[in-house]
Amino acid sequence: MEALYMQCAEVLSLAQSMKDDLAALLDPDTGIAPRFRQLCRDQLEELENVASFESVSEEKELLRLEENTWALLQAVMPARKTEPPTFEYAQDLLQQNPYTPTATIAQAILNASPVLTELIVVREWLQDTAPPPIQPEATTGYWKFTKHNIMQGLRTGAGARHGLVKEMDPDAVNRGDGRSLAADDSSYEKGLVQALHGYVRAGRLEDAIELCQRAHQPWRAASIRGSLLFYWKGIVNEGSQDEMDDNDVDSWTGNPNRRLWKSACSRAALNTALADYERVLYAALAPAPQTSLILKSACRTWEDHLWAQISIMCEEKQTMEMSRLGGSFWEGGMSAVEKGARSVSRETMEEEEEEWEEEVRGALNGLKSVHVEEGPPADHPFHFSQLNIIQDKIGFLLEVFAEGLQNQSLQNTTYEYAPMCRFFAHLCLFLKLIDVTVPPDAVVVILEAYLQVLEAAGQRELIAMYAGALGENAVSRYALFLVSLELSADLSERRLALTRAKEQGLDVDSVAAVTAEITMNKALELLPASRGPLPSTTALQPPAKDAEILLLRSIEWTTFSEATYDRALEQANHICRYFLATGRVQLAQQLLNMLPAELAAIGEPEEQATEHLHYRQFFSIWETLGRIVECQALEVSDMNRDTRNAWLQDYKLLIDQGHEQIVKLLTSEWLVNDVENTAGDARRRALIRIRQIYIPELVIRLHSTLFTSRFRFPDNLKLLLKLVNIVADSRYKLYEDFFSDSGARLDDYLGAVRRAILGGLSGGGSDPFHVILT
Repeated sequence: MEALYMQCAEVLSLAQSMKDDLAALLDPDTGIAPRFRQLCRDQLEELENVASFESVSEEKELLRLEENTWALLQAVMPARKTEPPTFEYAQDLLQQNPYTPTATIAQAILNASPVLTELIVVREWLQDTAPPPIQPEATTGYWKFTKHNIMQGLRTGAGARHGLVKEMDPDAVNRGDGRSLAADDSSYEKGLVQALHGYVRAGRLEDAIELCQRAHQPWRAASIRGSLLFYWKGIVNEGSQDEMDDNDVDSWTGNPNRRLWKSACSRAALNTALADYERVLYAALAPAPQTSLILKSACRTWEDHLWAQISIMCEEKQTMEMSRLGGSFWEGGMSAVEKGARSVSRETMEEEEEEWEEEVRGALNGLKSVHVEEGPPADHPFHFSQLNIIQDKIGFLLEVFAEGLQNQSLQNTTYEYAPMCRFFAHLCLFLKLIDVTVPPDAVVVILEAYLQVLEAAGQRELIAMYAGALGENAVSRYALFLVSLELSADLSERRLALTRAKEQGLDVDSVAAVTAEITMNKALELLPASRGPLPSTTALQPPAKDAEILLLRSIEWTTFSEATYDRALEQANHICRYFLATGRVQLAQQLLNMLPAELAAIGEPEEQATEHLHYRQFFSIWETLGRIVECQALEVSDMNRDTRNAWLQDYKLLIDQGHEQIVKLLTSEWLVNDVENTAGDARRRALIRIRQIYIPELVIRLHSTLFTSRFRFPDNLKLLLKLVNIVADSRYKLYEDFFSDSGARLDDYLGAVRRAILGGLSGGGSDPFHVILT
């Protein structure tokens, strides 16, 4: 079954490539419906070699029903999508020529009735999909066991055996004397007639006739051949007489007395003296309302009931129209010719047609609840589908199925759910390709259900194709699928997923942007909000949670294409704000490392571009501070003079670089100005929180670095005290960033300043500002 998903997608892809060629889409051999039918047939053949477990039997039954439904669609849709041919009305033909053969009249009746035409097509479909007849055992003669007993009685003079027929003619068992055939012959006769009924059910009249001849019963062959309509080309007003040869003039086919033959069949079907299987055969040969109970008594499956009902309606329509028309020599003799064919207006004919169509609808509706002996019931989804397809109510069918999906009357835990979703999804797309109007809301619901089936089956590579069929919802639906991948897809798989979207005509940039936004929002919903006490930046950071990794990797979707770099910039700022506001510096730094270098060159919108540059400025400082710590750790007591001088030079260079970078950041409006004003949107509040976390941290770390290195670089003490002035300067209002968290960070800094001043006095003197002034 898994392979069927891909195979159906391949057929759909082929169909989309010829969407403008209606003839190709509806081709009876290579069209779309025949291809889907062939897929089901191939799958059935594969399952024939599998052990017959219950689940396999259910799968085979569903595939058989789906195969038949695609065959039905191929049978009825071409006529519905093409203009009907021009034709002559039957009454016009008879008015011109009362000797017009009944086959020609029947064809004219058929041409004038689209519903009858379609019922004939449906009957042919039911015959094509009928099970093969069970063949009777081979026989070497006519009633050979009965004949043997009769001949033996004649030879011995004992007469006929008690209860055995005395004659060998076909009516011997129907004379009412209670006599019957020999048991073996009686059993063979029953099997033969049932096989003949099977051939009639399958529309294989010629095979039935051949079987009668092999069984040495030519009268049965004649009875079956009597169903053929009479046709004689020599008396038809078609073409010129010059185009016909002598054979055309003299030869005819069919039954010129079919009306009489049909009456005889009906009487035989109603004759209770005949065996039931004989009566069923005659009822099948000449279906009529009077013999419908007999015919339906042999129906085992829902398809049998449908075939019986349609056969009755078709035959009755033909009989009724023939009777209405009159004027036919072959139906009423010379008296009918003398009376002439009736002449009514087209309006009257249309009214009569509408009345009959209403009767047809009522009869077909009765099949919704008919009892069946074998096979799926009448209310099986595929039988319900087939009945609505026949009634040209496909839009209603799709709405019913979509409603079942929405109210969960169709449970996704049942075995039928996935195959039915697959069929209906492809039915929707097939109808759209051949320009059949379908309810758009129902189509969206059905395709959505099939997309969920594909996701559950792990068919990731197919999602883009079917999401692309959702129209306006295509981008958002495919984006939802990409979001559902979460962390299971690596970078290359994500890139490939977007490539598939492009191949299916989706707006890749929109897909990427929507996916990134939904993923980011989903991750943020799983993570705690960035509020409350300020986090520590010195404590050991725990490993990243899955939600944090999901948030981090959400940026990947907008970094594949330059067209989405502006969205990537805004999204990166948002993610970076969250990580920094929650103290996750390493994740924020990892985020910036993932971004394309081109993002730094984006200048619009200015607010986002500036924020991004400020983050890069911060992490440049953070990296410098880390290098200072690493360099400081390189000092060992046994360094030689040259090594120590080189180390001191590097150490001094790094400290000076860090001091310069931090002072530059402190004396600029980093991230936000007017910190004391905490009003505004969430973005502004997050930026203020970031300043309150990292401005004190940078000041204290720079202070500590300068203070620790004061003995090696005495000027650093002067820089340290100048830093105090910068913090206290009202122009920069850095002190506002220290007031959060109950002023704890300010206390820490003031304590460090006090120790620095005391350190400045350690060299002698009592003036604490001596260091700055010297």
